[in-house]
Parts: sequence; structure tokens; C-alpha cells
Amino acid sequence: MPDSRLKFLSKIFSPKKTVYNTVEFIDIAGLVKNAHKGEGLGNQFLTNIRETDAIVHVVRAFENDDIVHVSGKVSPIDDIEVINTELILADLSTVEKLYQKAVKNTKAGQKEGLPLRELLEKILPVLEKGESIRTLSFNEEEAKLLKGFQLLTIKPVLYVANVSEAGFENNSHLTSIKDFAEVENSEVVAICAEIEAQISKLDIQEKQEYLSEMGQNESGLDKLIKAGYKLLGLQTYFTAGPEEVRAWTINIGDSAPRAAGKIHGDFEKGFIRAETIAYDEFIKNGGEKGSKEVGKLRSEGKDYIVQEGDILHFLFNVN
Repeated sequence: MPDSRLKFLSKIFSPKKTVYNTVEFIDIAGLVKNAHKGEGLGNQFLTNIRETDAIVHVVRAFENDDIVHVSGKVSPIDDIEVINTELILADLSTVEKLYQKAVKNTKAGQKEGLPLRELLEKILPVLEKGESIRTLSFNEEEAKLLKGFQLLTIKPVLYVANVSEAGFENNSHLTSIKDFAEVENSEVVAICAEIEAQISKLDIQEKQEYLSEMGQNESGLDKLIKAGYKLLGLQTYFTAGPEEVRAWTINIGDSAPRAAGKIHGDFEKGFIRAETIAYDEFIKNGGEKGSKEVGKLRSEGKDYIVQEGDILHFLFNVN
């Protein structure tokens, strides 16, 4: 994951090793109509999606007579709705089976199954209307019940609009995707696959010069990585020293002990405190020593919620 902060910390510490965060994208072949019935890659496609944390729709948003669209016309909303419909129908089939089982169990007097039955009764009408489950809100208990079923339309979605070189502005296809995404509170990233293919062959300096000429400050791939990170509710903290400068991925809202556990389980079990400096303060005050002199190095306990960009040093004790 591109991060200029990590580069800057590496310049300061000159570590033996610099380790970046990673976001994994799995490229899955296009979905066809009636995939939920097994057409095209069918169940294999749906199984691949079930194993992901989020869904990225790559949607065509450019006109080119030399590149034929499978449906004979360029209509990104139609493309999105074909995929959404297949995912909804797949979820509907799953939920109907679960509901039939839940009804039988509760009729047999298994009262512990009532919360699941009530949850499925909340979900079923939404799917039957052709809407995604992510349009609903769930409490903690409901979310826990749903987790094991790997439903598709509960996953957060990011739309990637594949535009032409001149298609970042005044593009009706891109506008229609943004309007669609706004309704369901999803994000859109515009990328030109042609530009990405060209810059993939360049070195870092040539890449920046090319992007500047195109009026872009970062590549579409970098934008996609950052958008995916945000979509999953993730954030970064750093550890830094002469041996290693490293970015760590945690969930937004994680406590200091939970963050420490990303390094090693013993760090979380034996957590004592975290010496903490915000990245901006670290840079502003010339590092750890200067930050400490002006009171910006803090000692935080178990209840501290780690903030984006914190530079942390953990103290722990395991007997």
C-alpha cells in the first residue's frame, strides 16, 4: 500500500528493512446473467466472492467502437444491475433454505432458534424486492448471527469506473455510476486502464512525470488500494527504529492492546502501556527526542484507542 509517511520515516531511521501494509485484490472473471443457476462460472464465481471481505465492481465507462461490449451497448448501470441481481438471487436462495430450517426448528420447540428466525424474516422481504442486504442496519447480535452465512449482498461495495484518457470529466457514464453509488452510500474510483498499462512499464520518476502531464497526482491503482483500505474500515499505525520501519494494519477503533497483538500475541497479553507520538507531531518536532521535549510523546494505557498514523512503542511483560 503506497504511503509517503513510511518513506519519510525510512529516510529518518535508515532501517535495515521497511515493511508496507498490503491490500489483497482477487481478480475474478466477469459474472454472466443466471450465474446463480450455474451458468458461466456459476457457483465457482459465487464461492470466490463469498471468501472476500468486500466487492469491487469494475465497470466500463467509455465508448470505443473497436471494443465490443458483450450486450452490444455501453450501459454501466445495466452492467451493475446484472451483477447485483445475480448476487441478490444467490442470497435469496441461501436465506430461503435457512428460513425453512429455522421455521422447522422453532416449531419443534427450539426457542433458542427464534432470534435467527426473526432475523431471516427481516432479511427475506428485502431480497424478494430485489434489494441488497447492506441497505439494512443490524445490531451486534444480528451481525454475529449473519457472519457465518457468508451472504454476498451484505458485503461493502466499491465501484471502479474504467474511463478513457479523456473520460475523467464530462463523462455521462461516470456520472451515472456516481449517482447510482450515492444512493447506496458506496464509493467510486475512476481509473483509465490504458494509462495504468502504460505507467506500469515506467520507473518511479518517469511515472510521476507522466501522471503530472495527465493532470493526475497518483495512479489509479494507488487510488484503488487506498479506497479499498478505507472501505474495509482499516487504519495504519507505525513502529520505527534502526532495525525496521513498519506500517501495521488495524481496524478503526482498535485499542492499544489489540494493536500490540498485531505484532505478537504476547504484546497484547502482557500489555503495560504504549509510548505514542502522532506522525505529524513526530515530523514537526524532529523526531522522538524533540516530541518528548514539547510534551507530544504520550504514555497511553489499555483504554487508548489508536489513531491513524500513530507511531507506537509498546511496553509489555509476560511472566
